[in-house]
Amino acid sequence: MKILLVSPEVSPFAKTGGLADVAAALPKELARRGHDVRVVMPRYGCVDRRREHLKVAVPEVHVAFRGDGAPTDFRGAVYEGVLPGSSVPVYFVDEPVLFDRPGLYDREGEDYPDNAFRFSFFCKAALQMLKHLDWAPDILHCNDWQTGLIPVFLKAHDLFRGDPFYEECRVLFTVHNLGYQGLFPAQVVAWLGLPWSIYNRDNLEFWGKASFLKGGIAFSDQVSTVSEEYAREIQTPELGCGLDGFLAIRGSRLVGILNGVDYSEWSPESDPLIEKNYSPADMSGKAVCKAALQKDAGLPVRPDVPLFGMISRLDGQKGFDILERALPALMKSDFQLVILGTGHAVYHEFLQKAQHAHPQKIRACLKFDNHLAHVIEAGADAFLMPSRYEPCGLNQLYSLKYGTVPIVRHTGGLADTINAATAATIREGTATGFVFDHYGARELTRAVRHALEVFRDHPDDWKKIQQAGMRKDFSWSRSAGLYEHLFSKMLSEPRVKYTPPAAK
Repeated sequence: MKILLVSPEVSPFAKTGGLADVAAALPKELARRGHDVRVVMPRYGCVDRRREHLKVAVPEVHVAFRGDGAPTDFRGAVYEGVLPGSSVPVYFVDEPVLFDRPGLYDREGEDYPDNAFRFSFFCKAALQMLKHLDWAPDILHCNDWQTGLIPVFLKAHDLFRGDPFYEECRVLFTVHNLGYQGLFPAQVVAWLGLPWSIYNRDNLEFWGKASFLKGGIAFSDQVSTVSEEYAREIQTPELGCGLDGFLAIRGSRLVGILNGVDYSEWSPESDPLIEKNYSPADMSGKAVCKAALQKDAGLPVRPDVPLFGMISRLDGQKGFDILERALPALMKSDFQLVILGTGHAVYHEFLQKAQHAHPQKIRACLKFDNHLAHVIEAGADAFLMPSRYEPCGLNQLYSLKYGTVPIVRHTGGLADTINAATAATIREGTATGFVFDHYGARELTRAVRHALEVFRDHPDDWKKIQQAGMRKDFSWSRSAGLYEHLFSKMLSEPRVKYTPPAAK
């Protein structure tokens, strides 16, 4: 199969979250299975053409916007590189006016006001690029709202609709987080050259705005999300973000495929970024890694004290609101906490105050640092993920491999991957972490205290939980196989067609 993965971010070129890791690992695994896989993303300012040895693939792509208040024409280019550790080509859509900026989607937490045009340019340019390359993929795998217009353009834009070159392409649209929908004023529909007939509740319209994510779902042949539980959750009012009914109607075209882990990068046995490598057979290196993390974080180096790690976007979704409420009670216990991440200013302020109030217990590293992320995974005894919702989550999977016991809320991918520690599951050797159900500070506190009790009073049980987690296999091999099966199924079925509503 010929597969083009379209993503707004790809590791190591540009990353804000787990999507970038998925967009790097999945293509490599599919290529290993013999498929012709390629990737396309914007060339942001952080992607240096010389450093990455990029060459020109398409000298010019032209995208025009029309209408009062719309920007004018943009003429970009497409460069070609390679995904590190593979021969998978990566195409970079280049338009410095749109993409050469400090952040990928925002600046200091404020979305760029022209994001609608930035990513519609990206979508159109990616499609036009294919004709220049004379390479028509069987599958266009689009990811998140920034790519949502690709299926819309294919089936509703005069430039692409009916063109034999694109006629056999099938589109899979993957929702990595339904909370980010790409909502813009309704007039962008006309500015993008799309017919007003698609601005309705069955397609692009969402409470008076145009939703790029909803358009991606409506016009794709198949929709997926990144865990089976999250696929169910987004069809409920609680986590459907206003699209639960819309998704439920399309339930037969919605599947959940759990993300995998690239163990060539995330394994304590071979990780070059940690103090000492270790394995399930010889865990002595983990104590060395713990001491190194405590020292680097400026915390007392105490092997007896439980050390918790947390690597996350600082956002209410990730449970920082209940962590803030739980902290006074938690600080009565003797444990340490290292947190790495950036996000909303209110949580930056909370963590800075917490660190100041508890300098011997808490260290907040308010930045993105891949090296430190590996150090935390290896050095921590337990990993905290008290998410309000979590489509998949990757850090709990990394933590399992590193023998860093996850403490999570039962939601989304966390529910699919962590088996709660109870007397029975510990005895059976199937427990892999500590899980709480209701989203609240009291429940989080109970889960943490349970973990602390097992760590201190039942070290043999703690070791059994560690070992059970380290034996788990969440490699991309299984997940890529499920994608491969889904792609084959899509190609065996008729393409989903869009029929404009009849004129009234």
